[in-house]
Amino acid sequence: MISKTLTYWLSEHPVIVGFRWSHAQSWGSTWSFLFTSIAFYLILSTLLHLFLAVLLRPGRSVPLGPIPALHSLSMALISATIATGILLSAAAEIRDTRWFWRRSKTPFQWLLCFPLGTRPSGRVFFWSYLFYLTRFLHMLRTIFAVLRHRRLAFFQLFNHSILTCMAFLWLEFSQSFQVLAIVLTTSVYSVVYGYRFWTAIGLPGACFPFVVSCQMVLLGCNLVCHIGVLLLHFFKGGCNGIGAWVFNSVLNGAILLLFLKFYVKMHLRKRKCGSEVVPEVKKCKNE
Repeated sequence: MISKTLTYWLSEHPVIVGFRWSHAQSWGSTWSFLFTSIAFYLILSTLLHLFLAVLLRPGRSVPLGPIPALHSLSMALISATIATGILLSAAAEIRDTRWFWRRSKTPFQWLLCFPLGTRPSGRVFFWSYLFYLTRFLHMLRTIFAVLRHRRLAFFQLFNHSILTCMAFLWLEFSQSFQVLAIVLTTSVYSVVYGYRFWTAIGLPGACFPFVVSCQMVLLGCNLVCHIGVLLLHFFKGGCNGIGAWVFNSVLNGAILLLFLKFYVKMHLRKRKCGSEVVPEVKKCKNE
């Protein structure tokens, strides 16, 4: 009974089944909205950082109370809901449309490679649209970082902006690969934000860089899936939205390079700190 109710609300509700991506009906679906909102995010973050640098003394921060913890809890629950919803919706779409493409693709191949002519409507694209809207909620983490830590990182600005653009392109061009990308991303986000909520309420954290490790796993899975899309496009008759996929791949590559650069810097910084601590310990033992 519970599973049937869950399936209805997450994949069979008329709003989900009848969804259609439209510039006239879907909020935030125009190119002008996309560029304006990202520009507003970049300008607001930069001005806030500069304003606090002038107004507050170095080392001072703005207390936010439980707001970051509540944001992390909300994002964990929203991400888990989207992951469950798109999985159930993908299963329903495969069941209803398999007669059209079963001779050329397996269900897993459909998840990677939409048939040519796919329109941005139906269950899967409803959850893709919700995923796109949640990208604006993720941007709040930049504001929290500026207020709490007086830190504005280029990678964070670039990452949020590019991922928002990619989510928009998935809908605008009915791009292949988005189902698995959303499943992987929301699954990792539900774990990462759950961990952030866990540590924000004072519970002990992991003894290794948990969030960075999860992001590395996500980027690795995305890389493997992109290779799969490329192979299917050339050997299985083409994938829908391949032009947007190429642009998406370039942006993903840029994110991967920036992330690896950040990861290497963090690792080198830890090794340097470790090498500085060891001589002090030996000195104390000799004394």
